[in-house]
Amino acid sequence: MQERSSVSELAERLRSELNRYSPGGKLPSSRALVERYRVSPVTVSRALAQLAAEGLVVTRPGAGAFRAQARTTATPAGDTSWQEVALSADAAADLVPRSVDASGVLVSLAAPPPEVIEFTGGYLHPSLQPEQALAAALSRAARRPGAWGRPPMEGLTELREWFARGIGGSVTAAEVLIAAGGQSALTIALRALAPPGAPVLVESPTYPGMLAIARAAGLRPVPVPVDADGVKPELLADAFRATGARVFVCQPLFQNPTGAVLAPARRGEVLRIAREAGAFVVEDDFVRRLVHEDAGELPRPLAAEDADGVVVHVCSLTKATSPSFRVCALVAKGPVLERLRAIQVVDTFFVPRPLQEAALELVGSPAWPRHLRAISADLRQRRDTMTSALRLGLPELALPHIPSGGYHLWLRLPEGLDEAALTSAALRAGVAITPGRPYFSAEPPAGHVRLSFAAVAGAGEIAEGVRRLRAACDEVF
Repeated sequence: MQERSSVSELAERLRSELNRYSPGGKLPSSRALVERYRVSPVTVSRALAQLAAEGLVVTRPGAGAFRAQARTTATPAGDTSWQEVALSADAAADLVPRSVDASGVLVSLAAPPPEVIEFTGGYLHPSLQPEQALAAALSRAARRPGAWGRPPMEGLTELREWFARGIGGSVTAAEVLIAAGGQSALTIALRALAPPGAPVLVESPTYPGMLAIARAAGLRPVPVPVDADGVKPELLADAFRATGARVFVCQPLFQNPTGAVLAPARRGEVLRIAREAGAFVVEDDFVRRLVHEDAGELPRPLAAEDADGVVVHVCSLTKATSPSFRVCALVAKGPVLERLRAIQVVDTFFVPRPLQEAALELVGSPAWPRHLRAISADLRQRRDTMTSALRLGLPELALPHIPSGGYHLWLRLPEGLDEAALTSAALRAGVAITPGRPYFSAEPPAGHVRLSFAAVAGAGEIAEGVRRLRAACDEVF
């Protein structure tokens, strides 16, 4: 974190001093900049690279860095209005609209403005990411024989074996495909399992990114309510009968956003109901590695209890590492596996081999279990800090369930408190929160917000963020 701050500060200082040099003029040498600003050579190199990316500086190997030539007058913007006709001319014949709504996904991906506390993030804060272990794994992977060659289309055998062992049951490496992150794997699964226009059963509430995938594939999400014990089997059976759906997408472990874990008595029921309906269950096992240290023994994935090929399983390394470490397993039994494989090959060919080799290096290193233990303890502490702060400072926001895994809390707003107004007021107060509406595929039963405790710097930011949220509530309620 200190290195990143130093790079930004040095880049800003150099940017402000560029007017001292004429266009094409040479900047001081890297050694001179190191001595002048008392920073490391790496910091100087990265700051100059940042200015070069902005078009302010040109670097020439062996010669140094130079102020870029003045930019010429920009070319007048063209007229792109014709595209509105081209993109919608055939819309009347479409089963579903071709436009894609990514707003629900962007809430957790977009960085908030500076000085705004981020309760919206869907990934670990950089201080929680295993940056040194990732760097070491990438370095070792790059030196592996054949690391830069073409991998098997299904993925490296050793990596597929590692994922299969982690899932358990009768799952084998032959039933595992390596995909480029959970979002990509879910997209492949839904395209493989249902044609455009078909219904797909989803938990309610559920992950907005999955709803976006379904709608982009031309599918019709049909909600099935979730309570503290996961999806309700009787309503799932009713939904299959009413719609004729052949796919149900669920997160049985630490469901997003409720944090619910599918109860033991319901697990077999869900598989039985889907099997009788001739349907697939897409199991998104997205945060198994973000378990809190007080969780106790976790239930096995549904895929480990499925011998009939009902479950298509998705699990990723991304949530427990870095948003850029997009390595995921897509698991299935039977003929559907070949369809999944064909779609992946057509879409992406394969996951880059250096990334797969790095994943093997990471999970095989002593640093991996140490990292998982560390984030298990840290996430529990953050969860407890946020829970205590909310109960003390915002008792009117209902917290029906405190999860023992994952990275967020799901709160129900009191009647009369508008979630859109609260979200806007919170941003004005300096804290970004996630509104609940995008998590519902139909009308929500009440207003909700989701608060992430993983993307902030630590307990101090959590406490300050809740204080700011208190001010926002006072403004609108």
